[in-house]
Amino acid sequence: MTTGSRDLDTGRPHSARMYDYYLGGKDWFEADRQAAEYVVEHHPSVRTMARANRAFMHRATRTLAREHGVRDFLDLGTGIPTEPNLHQVAQAEEPTARVVYVDNDPLVVEYTDVLMRGTDEGRTAYLEADVRTDEILEHPRVRATLEWGGPVALSLVALLHFVPDGAYDLVRRLLEPLPSGSFLVLSHSTREFLTEEETRIGEEFYRGKGTDVRLRSRAEIAAFFDGLDLLAPGVVAAHRWRPDAEPAHDDAEVGLFAGVARKP
Repeated sequence: MTTGSRDLDTGRPHSARMYDYYLGGKDWFEADRQAAEYVVEHHPSVRTMARANRAFMHRATRTLAREHGVRDFLDLGTGIPTEPNLHQVAQAEEPTARVVYVDNDPLVVEYTDVLMRGTDEGRTAYLEADVRTDEILEHPRVRATLEWGGPVALSLVALLHFVPDGAYDLVRRLLEPLPSGSFLVLSHSTREFLTEEETRIGEEFYRGKGTDVRLRSRAEIAAFFDGLDLLAPGVVAAHRWRPDAEPAHDDAEVGLFAGVARKP
């Protein structure tokens, strides 16, 4: 387990470190393990959800780089790197791809050397910032790394369920400055397959640990794509978005919806 040196609150679980635990990583603390094990006990499929979400990110990135000529990627809520990370997937398709990662977890800062280790032809950069601020797109590091003459892929993967209020406005503000032809890549945990009581218990558990969460229905998740042109197959369970093989799990086990859409 890697320990950091900057303002790490090791006594409170963090969603990024819990996600790393679900994926079988080593970059978590005891508080993260305890919280994650509580979630696993009540929702055993959470590890399936984490793996399906990661695989969706890989496929979406590969599709945009290979089929749509996207060379610029802005990944918000990066989390702890798990190989292959977004820049590795994009640069495997196009070595000149440029990626900016944004996160506000001090532990992620400890991994900037990994996040910035890309191809010689491409560029990678990391920005420590709250994704809800308006300054991200104007930050000098973002402006210097990405090239704004072509489409930009805005990646909001497993992020917006941690934005209970103002999430739709946030997405609109982030998309508005992006060039026509840019893309939104989004996945989001859902309450579609849960009872109201299960939803309430899950949300209250995370809030009790200091993390605001709002699970949304499929219709609420699809609304993030309003005004955009969805790529086939639309907003679907994450493992059903252009799968590499026949899905091995049902939608309820995966528990999150995902989609990719183009800005007109």
